[in-house]
Order: sequence, then C-alpha cells, then structure tokens
Amino acid sequence: MKLDKLDSDLLRYISSNGHQPGDRLPALDDLSSQLGISVGKLREQLEGARILGLVEVRPRTGIKLEAYSFTPAVRASLLFALACNPHQFEKFSDLRNHIEFNYFYEATAKLTQEDLIDLKNIVDSAKAKLQGKLILIPDIEHRELHLTLFKRLDNPFVIGLLESYWDAYDAVGLNVYADISYLTDVWRYHERIVEALLANDRDEAYCMLVQHTKLLQQRG
Repeated sequence: MKLDKLDSDLLRYISSNGHQPGDRLPALDDLSSQLGISVGKLREQLEGARILGLVEVRPRTGIKLEAYSFTPAVRASLLFALACNPHQFEKFSDLRNHIEFNYFYEATAKLTQEDLIDLKNIVDSAKAKLQGKLILIPDIEHRELHLTLFKRLDNPFVIGLLESYWDAYDAVGLNVYADISYLTDVWRYHERIVEALLANDRDEAYCMLVQHTKLLQQRG
C-alpha cells in the first residue's frame, strides 16, 4: 500500500516501522523530533488514533499500540449517525441481517464443541431470567449469543460491523424494554438455532435465524 494515502504522520510511522500490538511508542517529544512535526499536531493525530482504537494512552505508561479492531471506527461513525437520525438504525440493522445470513454457514462450521456448549449455556441463562419471579431482560445474553455464532470468523471487518450493531441496539433503547411474549418468542428461536447446531443441522439453524430476524421488524 502507498503510505502517503494515510493522512497521519503518526499512523504512517506505526505502519512503516513494524510495530506490533503491545509495543510502547516513544514519548511525544521524541516522536515529534523523529517525524518533524509539532507536539501539538502530534497530539491531534494521537487522539485520532485513540478514537480509532489503535493506541492506548495512559499518563504513566505512555502510548501502547493495540491490536487492530474495526469496531471503534464503525461505532463512532454509527453512533453519530444515530444521534442525528435514530431511524438510521433500521438501515444498519438490515445490513447486519445480510451479513449474518451470508456468513452463517462459514461461521458456524468453525464453531468448536466448547462454543456450542457456551451457546447452550447462554440460552439457559436467558430462559432463567425470563422465567424467574422477577423477569429480567436477557440483553447481555442476546448480544453474546449472536456474537458467539460468528466469533471464529477470521475477518475483523465482519466482526467490527456485528459488534457495532449491538452498541447501536443499546443506543436506540432496544435493550430496555420488550413485551414478555416477544422475548419468549425470540429466545424460543435462539434455542432452536442452538439445538440444530448441536445436532449438526446447519440448514435448520439457518432457517431459524432467518425467521427470528423478522421479529424485530414486527416489533418496530
């Protein structure tokens, strides 16, 4: 790649010097001298890198390079879009559905037996919340179940889009309240997806996934 396409001296420096996640970068004064830019400009670029999730900045430990994740960049842009127009969630939700549909077979083929057990435990936890004396919304389980289905994909861009969907889901308040009958239907589909995967019937699991995504549209 042509590094001049990166509109940041700091990002060009990181990418061209072979730095790895966990590496500590030089202090700002040293970087300023190496890059030939002012400390003020460097601070601006550092803040941009921090927002993108590329570096961690702490007062005493300095600047540490993070493992690459697409999620922070997508999340920041998506949450801004929703702040301007909450109805944009419907469009992103549609994109997320297509991603899940198209990657479902590839993703679930890579799940381990431990992953399947985790999925079953997530379903059990959600059902316990819904069937208790004090009904609780299993919002954490909802996120965990869907992300676990796709966790083995070796594609940070797909994972970033899927993770950002759940931040948007929370931002528009869909994790706050839902009718008990709706929640029961949602988790009945989730349970059938997991049961089908445990039985190695991915066609049935996919069918259940497609049917269950229609519930959110009906809820809206």
